[in-house]
Amino acid sequence: MSKIDLNKVEFETMVIHAGQGADPAYGALATPIYQTSTFCFETVEEGAAKFANEVPGYHPVYSRSGNPTTRAFELKCAAMEGGEDCVATASGMGAVGSVMLAFLKTGDHVIFDNAVYGGTNYVASTNLPEIGIEVSRVDTGDLEAVKAAIKPNTKMIYFETPNNPMLKVTDIAAIKKLAGPDIKVVVDGTFAPPPVQFALKQGADIVLHSITKYINGHGDALGGIVVGKADDIARVRKNSVTKINGCPPSPFNSYLVLRGMKTLALRMRQHCASALEVAKYLKSNPYVKTVYYPGLESHPQHALASRQMENGMYGGMLSFELNDNVKGLSSFDAGKKLLNSLKIPAIAVSLGDPDTLIEHPASMTHAGVAPEDRLAAGITDGLVRLSVGLESPKDLIADFEQAFQAL
Repeated sequence: MSKIDLNKVEFETMVIHAGQGADPAYGALATPIYQTSTFCFETVEEGAAKFANEVPGYHPVYSRSGNPTTRAFELKCAAMEGGEDCVATASGMGAVGSVMLAFLKTGDHVIFDNAVYGGTNYVASTNLPEIGIEVSRVDTGDLEAVKAAIKPNTKMIYFETPNNPMLKVTDIAAIKKLAGPDIKVVVDGTFAPPPVQFALKQGADIVLHSITKYINGHGDALGGIVVGKADDIARVRKNSVTKINGCPPSPFNSYLVLRGMKTLALRMRQHCASALEVAKYLKSNPYVKTVYYPGLESHPQHALASRQMENGMYGGMLSFELNDNVKGLSSFDAGKKLLNSLKIPAIAVSLGDPDTLIEHPASMTHAGVAPEDRLAAGITDGLVRLSVGLESPKDLIADFEQAFQAL
């Protein structure tokens, strides 16, 4: 482990050194990949003590329940978010599902924001009702609507902030005040990881991420994390991740994310700066009807975002909608032609890569959402979502210029 007092250093230093130090076996600086499914014991008595949790501290017995590479990754993520502990999962949806199964049971009620990632939307609309968990969908940006939706059996309020793909910002502290001590406030912070936003500091009980995105940052590993108080994380780990879901990450993926996190602070600064520059360009473009980006003063929650998101950063994600009748094209057709004419952005789902990614939510990430629900959440047929990468923003803007001309 690092010798540094992580409470006395800046985020950039902490996120590099947390959870890692020279390997005690050989002094390796990079955490080794413990690519093993099981671990050996010196004696039967040692094995029995570890299985009975009688041995203090971290003691892996099987890589589904714990692995040294993954544990280093978890400790780094807990420090990153300012949580007591973290449990890692094999994907972002593994994190979502594990939290639901850990804290909800038949007869409970959960409030979801009305616009969430398509996979999470399926959990809310199909999986949970099928096992007798009541679900309400509200605009979590409307505090009165959230207050009105709370019932005696409400156990959780779940939302993304900023959300996918409309970049709506929800007031975490205000939601927790409404929830009180008995309702878990769970925040998906994938679109704005530290150092942009610290959801636990704002009042969330649990924050989760798809680390496939910004936290890994290189588009080459899947994973998820759940961070919060030690008791809550122990419950998620024991009841969900290692048992009913059985979804820990592979040691190799944990290693890849440990590597990626060392540049997290640098990458997020550039993602945010470039996204703001591209958002300003798109806002001035005559073919564009609306740009959704919290860093723009025209964004409805810009003031809230400025309080809740830190260091003048607003994330690397934005969405925009084209005008109708662009050179005789509907916004849907114009959007498709625009994407096909771009040269730098890859047409792809996911986000947070060094490469700029662009997608059409209505036909891709939210294709499984009922059209009426999608439209109610503001996701029109002509909406385009953009993950601004680490290329020069000047090159991205020039590419958009030629693509718009192609319309």
